[in-house]
Amino acid sequence: RTGSPKWLEKTMKLDGNDLWEAKLSFKNIGLYEFTIKAWIDVFKTWQNHLIKKREAGQSIDIMMKVGVKLIHDSIVHASDEQKKDLELWYNKLNGAKAEKVLDLAISEELCQLINSCIDHNKVTVYEKNMPLSIERKQALFCAWYELFPRSWSPEAGKHGTFKDCERLLPEIARMGFDIIYFPPIHPIGVDKRKGKNNAIICEASDPGSPWAVGNKQGGHKDIHPELGTLQDFKHFVKQAGEYGMEIALDIAFQCSPNHPYIKQHPDWFLWRPDGTIQYAENPPKKYEDIVPINFETKDWKGLYKELKSVFLYWIKQGVKVFRVDNPHTKPFHFWEVTFGDIKKKYPDVLFLAEAFTRPKIMYRLAKLGFTQSYTYFTWRNTPEEFVEYMEELTTEPVKSFFQPNFWPNTPDILPESLEHKGRSAFITRFILASTLSTSYGIYGPAFELLENEPFPGREEYLDNEKYEIKNWDWDKPDNIKDIISTVNRLRRENPALQDRNNISFIPSTNAEFLVSVKATDDLSNIIVTVVNFDPDHTQSGFITLDLESLGINDGEPYIMFDLLHDKKYTWTGAKNYVELGPEGAIAHIFRLHKKY
Repeated sequence: RTGSPKWLEKTMKLDGNDLWEAKLSFKNIGLYEFTIKAWIDVFKTWQNHLIKKREAGQSIDIMMKVGVKLIHDSIVHASDEQKKDLELWYNKLNGAKAEKVLDLAISEELCQLINSCIDHNKVTVYEKNMPLSIERKQALFCAWYELFPRSWSPEAGKHGTFKDCERLLPEIARMGFDIIYFPPIHPIGVDKRKGKNNAIICEASDPGSPWAVGNKQGGHKDIHPELGTLQDFKHFVKQAGEYGMEIALDIAFQCSPNHPYIKQHPDWFLWRPDGTIQYAENPPKKYEDIVPINFETKDWKGLYKELKSVFLYWIKQGVKVFRVDNPHTKPFHFWEVTFGDIKKKYPDVLFLAEAFTRPKIMYRLAKLGFTQSYTYFTWRNTPEEFVEYMEELTTEPVKSFFQPNFWPNTPDILPESLEHKGRSAFITRFILASTLSTSYGIYGPAFELLENEPFPGREEYLDNEKYEIKNWDWDKPDNIKDIISTVNRLRRENPALQDRNNISFIPSTNAEFLVSVKATDDLSNIIVTVVNFDPDHTQSGFITLDLESLGINDGEPYIMFDLLHDKKYTWTGAKNYVELGPEGAIAHIFRLHKKY
């Protein structure tokens, strides 16, 4: 463990051609470091040569004397207790007839004893200690539900509060979510505030974008007054905990033109020659309601300290999960320093990177301490694309450090796969997200209510909730809340769905089908998911299971339980017929059972 003088050592075993491995388990979460030691196993080499000579019918007398000398030489590097054991072995083998003590000489017990007394001058040690973060289970397996608390007043047109949102907790829990994610809950800037549909000019009643953080009422450590008080927020966190859910906060390190930081620390921002502050731009887009922070300021140490204190403040209010906005636009060094300090004291804190950027940057952020990351799932649209992407995410080295979180939609993104699409398309995307990855999220209730109207010419919602207060009818006909609830229950009941790296894909005669298999190591839980990518038409075809890998003999019948629709089928042989369509089942989640 980082900071501890005591090292845990584990012997690595040879697994194939020059590949060595060891499996470690940890009782506690937190920061660790590891290194690799290697040396020539002289005694094991001697044992192997001894056996070969014996099998070849050659004399082993001289070889036995060589081995006895190796035992004697090891005593120099042994502890007092080890010396006693080595002397016993030495006395047993020294001068004895080689054939009589052969079994003792080649014993694994003796080999391990000598290896524990190696000459450290002959050991090669990897030149540095590599970091390792042991996280809690939610780092690997969780379901996120994003909502804007200001849209949940029971009175249309009125600003919602944390107290209003408490009535949502039973239903969100029933749907099976682990984390409720709030966009920024801080005071919102006034100058250059965006209006409806991201309009440059706003009306007096427009609430503005929550990502334009800060006004005269406060900044990143304050709460927008219309949402309630700090006590209201802490009560909501507590109430969510009673339903087994956590609250995630959005941390957006940017400011509105009215943020207190701008007057308190003008050197933390960029100023143009005309004396105006540099707002955010991505030509042709202008984000005049947002001012980026200048991380190249001379006072970078003071800036780092203050921004780290934002996390620490909310951790003290009971928040242990954070979604971080645009982390790829901040220095790597900042995240390395900040997360390193936070994890030492709060090892159970989780960080989700909202980093829709280049793969190498996303992977670097993961190595710097981000627990999970948004991905390109949103823009994968064909079975072939998903197979290719999942192979990338579940192959070394990526699978060892990068934990993907699949989102079918976000407040910023209404993808083409959902634009003007119906119920089947939403179900398909949901099942893909929740079964391919162990962590996923949805922006609701837009998702479960099948909101599908894009802003013309843009991959985003018309009448976007980022810029206005909504009044949602959560019980709107055709909603898919029950399907979401069912799938989340299946994820919890089936261990195979709680592992990302156990996935394989099997062939189908229909190019519109994606067929994935997930199984536990002992094959006690096998899940076969079949998804139809055509939301408008019935598709049919044959899928071919690899029965041998699933522990089933060819010709032996087995049962496929359709967990989504509570139906049971008996299959025989590897190749079987599947039919999926929008009028019936658009997907199957099968649990495979042997038929006894």
